[in-house]
Amino acid sequence: MAQVLEFRLPDLGEGLTEAEIVRWLVEVGDVVTVDQPVVEVETAKAMVEVPCPYGGVVTARYGEEGTELPVGAPLITVAVGAPATGGDTESRETKGSGNVLVGYGTSEAPARRRRVRPGQRVPAEANGAAGTVATASTASAAPEVADGPVPVISPLVRRLARENGLDLRELTGSGPDGLILRADVEYALRAAATQVRAAAPAEPTAPPASAGTRIPLKGVRGAVADKLSRSRREIPEATCWVDADATELMRARTAMNAAGGPKISLIALLARICTAALARFPELNSTVDTEAREIVRLDRVHLGFAAQTERGLVVPVVKDAHARDAQSLSAEFARLTEAARTGTLTPVELTGGTFTLNNYGVFGVDGSTPIINHPEAAMLGVGRIVPKPWVHEGELAVRQVVQLSLTFDHRVCDGGTAGGFLRYVADCVEQPAVLLRTL
Repeated sequence: MAQVLEFRLPDLGEGLTEAEIVRWLVEVGDVVTVDQPVVEVETAKAMVEVPCPYGGVVTARYGEEGTELPVGAPLITVAVGAPATGGDTESRETKGSGNVLVGYGTSEAPARRRRVRPGQRVPAEANGAAGTVATASTASAAPEVADGPVPVISPLVRRLARENGLDLRELTGSGPDGLILRADVEYALRAAATQVRAAAPAEPTAPPASAGTRIPLKGVRGAVADKLSRSRREIPEATCWVDADATELMRARTAMNAAGGPKISLIALLARICTAALARFPELNSTVDTEAREIVRLDRVHLGFAAQTERGLVVPVVKDAHARDAQSLSAEFARLTEAARTGTLTPVELTGGTFTLNNYGVFGVDGSTPIINHPEAAMLGVGRIVPKPWVHEGELAVRQVVQLSLTFDHRVCDGGTAGGFLRYVADCVEQPAVLLRTL
């Protein structure tokens, strides 16, 4: 008789606690092999395919496409070919490769304790197993919360309830296994507010507010919103900017690409200028440890760059940008940009940045005062490069002009350091030969 095993949403790393089902890759009745991807999910970092650690027939799926599930919630059940031998339900080893670490395949599974309702049975939906009945020992029963912690989807939901004086033990969770979701807490708070309003004296009727359209802040957009809000709260930022004549830089790029070989992108040249400037002004390649009240100056440059996608703004990171030449930088920017466009960036490729390059000129704008990508200390902004009147060698001429801006954390340096960094970048843009000093 087949043994039905339950596969739950695994730990996705990077502190992620939930994911949204984007697309199921298997149907009930499908035969799956060990480590075969069964579902595509979107986290606050990226979209990833989740491999199943068991081989067998899919007997059930949990959650429709578009549903958000917490880590540990059931994804699918799989009927494997034969039951494991020896031991009871709580210590039995399963056939398969074990727990899933998204992006790295699977590994051996640790034993898991499960609470089972005595006598409960679940129909098997697998092809070729019609009429077969599997015991519910493979699925967790609703948790008992009379004693011990209340099952909550995330610490944020627990904090929301605590800040509003809401007792979680009085709620009935609508998530898997009675898990309390954010929507459950918000519903309870709205209900309490309605009771308060009903008991309050009547007030003059106000005109109805515009209904509008509500767009959930979740996934990548929600993560970006949280990070930008935190940056505004914690970082005392300032911005300085300068106009620069980019004519010679554009000519240098044209000459490089005319010489043959892989094409060199403009953003790669700007990145090379950034890393040279950070070598001279390392204060801007740092972060602030607020608890220790220390500035942590970093010795490697992991260069992030802002990329706009259909799923929102993401910041892929070019690791060890300081050790790359223009050709290597061009290739890595192209690879990460394509991954951002297709939604296949991994959490590793979206984290660990130490400085960000923001080329907002692609949107046709000249200047900007961007928000620093927390916990970094600075961001270089590059506007569009357009022909403008410019005094060149004492004569008025039409030159290719760009506006450069530097937004920086005023805790890590003063305006003199920030101005020196920006002036060096502008000098390299105007006279690319300046870079030869640092090559």
